[in-house]
Amino acid sequence: MPAQSMTRPQDRVHAGALMQRAAGGLSLALTLLFSLFASAWASAQNIESVRLHRAPDHTRIVFDLKGPVDHKIDRLSNPDRIVVDLTDARLDFDMNSLSLSRSPINGIRVGRHEAMTRVVFDLNDSVRPRSNLLKPIDPHGWRLVIDLFDTDPEPVRSMEKIVEQQEGPRPMIVAIDPGHGGEDPGAIGPGGVREKDVVLQIARRVYRLMDAAPGIQPVLVRDGDYYVPLAERRRIASEQHGADVFISLHADAFTDPRANGASVFALSNRGATSARAAYLARMANDSDRVAGVYEEEKDNSGLMGVLADMTLSGSMAHSLYMGKELIEEMGSFTRLHGNRRQVEQANFAVLREPSMVSVLVETGFISNPEEARKLQTAEHQDRIARAILNGVRRYFEHHPAPGSWFAEQRRNGGGSVASHRIQPGETLSAIARRYSVTEAALRDANNISGDLIRVGQELKIP
Repeated sequence: MPAQSMTRPQDRVHAGALMQRAAGGLSLALTLLFSLFASAWASAQNIESVRLHRAPDHTRIVFDLKGPVDHKIDRLSNPDRIVVDLTDARLDFDMNSLSLSRSPINGIRVGRHEAMTRVVFDLNDSVRPRSNLLKPIDPHGWRLVIDLFDTDPEPVRSMEKIVEQQEGPRPMIVAIDPGHGGEDPGAIGPGGVREKDVVLQIARRVYRLMDAAPGIQPVLVRDGDYYVPLAERRRIASEQHGADVFISLHADAFTDPRANGASVFALSNRGATSARAAYLARMANDSDRVAGVYEEEKDNSGLMGVLADMTLSGSMAHSLYMGKELIEEMGSFTRLHGNRRQVEQANFAVLREPSMVSVLVETGFISNPEEARKLQTAEHQDRIARAILNGVRRYFEHHPAPGSWFAEQRRNGGGSVASHRIQPGETLSAIARRYSVTEAALRDANNISGDLIRVGQELKIP
């Protein structure tokens, strides 16, 4: 007879209680685990702002942070994609709102995981990723920068470098450099107007005018909303394009909104000519830090060696000559800062290139409500652009480079004629001394019988 299982009622009750306690323990553990996960997720920092900038050779994605964040970046293939893991971070930004135009990214996916957010960038082409966690610097807080460098970048749109052996007179090459860009907005004026946008608009107008002018071939150092390191700006102009002249465009700012007026600066070999010039140079030279330039891209050019080279080559003296022409042109239609008609000087890193005549033009104060309004208008931008063209052209006419179109015009006695726009306080004798001509020659060239001249009048220089 088989043994029968004998279970007492009290044993069944005891087993049921054990099962209930076990189920309760599991439920409590799951509750605690969920609470810990929820607590960790609640303590994660929110990322509410993301920007994307496309440059000629890379794409930059910037996450604005409330504090530092640990991250990991991986490059995967088949298909090509970049995976970014953000520890203890929650992404409260619609990544689909970013414009992916001209970038290698064809889509962005976001996934939330335990105490981590994963961002996947789906790619059309392979890239070389690099990340940089940036500490706060005005106007930004903490930032995580992800750069996706093109492995096969498109060639930069540029003219063929002109060689000395070419037939015929060569044009003078002018590099137009709109300051700031990308992560560096420059000064911000009333209503949020940004210096980087205004100077790019003016630079494009200068380019169009110069492109239509005989004897001048312009090139834009920056032609979109991206940042170019200071040393790279000089390299693009001098090495890539063989520029004769380099003009960096900016819009001034000051804590006092009443400050106003345009000004022109050159590099200095004796310290800054004013406290304001020194201040502006410090602000301009800080652009690399604001933009988050990598260590190897920083400007390491030795100032003393550059100054010696510029003195020997004469580029510093000629920078002052050209700056004076620009000052006179701009002073004919807009206020000059402090009514000063001389070129100021300071240690601007972007001007440290011995092979070029280089100036920095402050087009006005974007912190001044009246000037900020004018700087945004097409009419005022056109006047600035035309003043820059006229000043540069007069410099080329007065100091024609050997083999240039302007030297050919002077040799043949035709084409463009050197001219001078009369400024307040100038006399015919002073103008004659400046251009090393006689007063009689000035009178004959301009059909003047006496010494009477008027402000704004254009004189032909024989």
